[in-house]
Amino acid sequence: MRRISKLSPLLAVLVAAPAFAQPADAPAEIIVVTANREAQPLSRVGQTITVIDRAQIITAQKNVVSDFLRDVPGLTIARNGGVGGVTTVFIRGAESDQTAALIDGVKINDPSAPGGGFDFGNLLTGNIERIEVLRGASSVIWGSQAIGGVVNLITERPTEALRVNARAEGGYRGTAQVVGNVSGKFGPVSASIGGGFFRTDGISAFNAARGGNERDGYRNYGANAQFKIALTETISVDLRGYYSNAKSGIDGFAPPTYAFGDTQEISRTRQLVGYGGINAAFLDGRFRNRIGFALTDSRARFTDASAAIPFETFAGNGRNERLEYQGVFDIAQGWQANFGAEREISRYNTSSYGFPGDRGRASITSGYGQLVATPLAGLTLTGGIRHDQHNRFGGATSLAASGVYSPNDGATTFRASYSEGFKAPTLYQLQSEYGNQLLRPERSTGYDAGVTQTLLDRTIEASAIWFHRDSKDLINFISCPLPRTGICTGRPFGTYDNVARATAQGVELSLVLRPVKALTVRTNYSLINAENRTPEAANFGKRLARRPGQSVNAAIDYRWAFGLSVGAGVTHVASTFDNAANTAKVPGYVLADIRAAFDISDKISLYGRIENLFNEQYETVLRYGTLGRAAYAGVRLRY
Repeated sequence: MRRISKLSPLLAVLVAAPAFAQPADAPAEIIVVTANREAQPLSRVGQTITVIDRAQIITAQKNVVSDFLRDVPGLTIARNGGVGGVTTVFIRGAESDQTAALIDGVKINDPSAPGGGFDFGNLLTGNIERIEVLRGASSVIWGSQAIGGVVNLITERPTEALRVNARAEGGYRGTAQVVGNVSGKFGPVSASIGGGFFRTDGISAFNAARGGNERDGYRNYGANAQFKIALTETISVDLRGYYSNAKSGIDGFAPPTYAFGDTQEISRTRQLVGYGGINAAFLDGRFRNRIGFALTDSRARFTDASAAIPFETFAGNGRNERLEYQGVFDIAQGWQANFGAEREISRYNTSSYGFPGDRGRASITSGYGQLVATPLAGLTLTGGIRHDQHNRFGGATSLAASGVYSPNDGATTFRASYSEGFKAPTLYQLQSEYGNQLLRPERSTGYDAGVTQTLLDRTIEASAIWFHRDSKDLINFISCPLPRTGICTGRPFGTYDNVARATAQGVELSLVLRPVKALTVRTNYSLINAENRTPEAANFGKRLARRPGQSVNAAIDYRWAFGLSVGAGVTHVASTFDNAANTAKVPGYVLADIRAAFDISDKISLYGRIENLFNEQYETVLRYGTLGRAAYAGVRLRY
């Protein structure tokens, strides 16, 4: 922790202004969409949600979405190397592939991934306007994979007036980025269109301290678009699209030794997300309906560039098509029903060294209903049920209930929730050469409860949350020794089975100080104990891999009246283990960043930052490198 003491003088300078000269403006009511798939004031939501808004994204200056997620209580991040490396997100100790990832409400988990998870490595902040993180299971609303929680990324939305945002920056190791977005309304059409480009020479994915000596560069370009077309006062068309194309150098296990080290392998990924829907409101807007079709198409190609003629070593394609209906009915003041039906079809295929590999297809049909009720002033209760019918494993029913209560107009808020989660076996686990078509879905039950207290005209906001989750029927790969019977029949190299159990519990504490409008201090602490509870397993009672027990985040930002903004952030992550046997330890680390921005005019700003200020040498995944001290500067335009 000695680096935190080094940062203390800097923090003292930042708060040297008259911090308590005047009361802060009360923050506006926060509206969230992830809890119910419908805009809802946070004061009526019993689940735990963190919102990272446009102002925070601009202030922090971070380019990578996972760097924001690392600062959220209860979340931990693991990344294979520098920017663009495979990045996994663990919510409250759950498996990384038990996170439902969304862009503008469309699920983007990859059906071709063995665990069906989502690689956050290619997600840049670019034209992301808002990030909502729901911690805890949410399968009633979002279906499979939402055992740990939901990460919903919301891109720049259409606006009434013409708005243009653009920025360009450059810095460490040839890093350069250009991002732009334009939005406005033209007659009945509201639109938002943007794009961006990012590149860096990067670092060695194989940790330089362990012998890595070649840079694994990264390049990404993408686009986003939203259109809303008003056909009548009550009927509109909603179109959304997101595209990402990335190329990254990776390291691996090259022959003849097959020891981890530098390689000349290149990965190319492409993701296309599309949505088209019709919205219709009836009964003076009390009955809102939406019918839509969503598409997620993911492709990955790995190429060995060390040969005289580069050749493809692996290719994977995943496709998810979803037809959905959602209805929202305002029954009476404070009473709302939310219900819907979905039909989802997933496909994948792979090939290795040009030879066809695995392929599969599965479908799932779902229906859900939820009631949100405010029977008393300050009290909101939510309850819901969902049933999913999978064409392979059969049915799964999930329940959820939550409540939020404030006896004093939001000064004190109590929250509690119970939620059940499930995750369908992936196409790879069911239908690959290692597949087992008798697999059941992974299941979880979870609870959380907490309190949020504001003081001194809401200049202080403190919260404490306790959570607990039990997971069963977790799917693990198992070996198949002789004689091979039962699920091992015809599986000489092993198969998958529902053999594992796990538990996770912990506490999330946070504090926000806004003593004056110009100053904001944010800090949080997470304590997570995630254990293997598989009966009679060799690793029973041991910590789950890559889930550190503690983390601390703190940030301070101050804005002077003449247009200068300065800030700093500190992150401490405790040690963890890189394997299930808890024999490979990854030491903890402390990171410190500083940043500044200056408004030249109301339309132009200059900004810059130094990341990893004290050049901490650390790993989040054993043997993989991380960025040392790095500086960046840029310009931001707005109209």
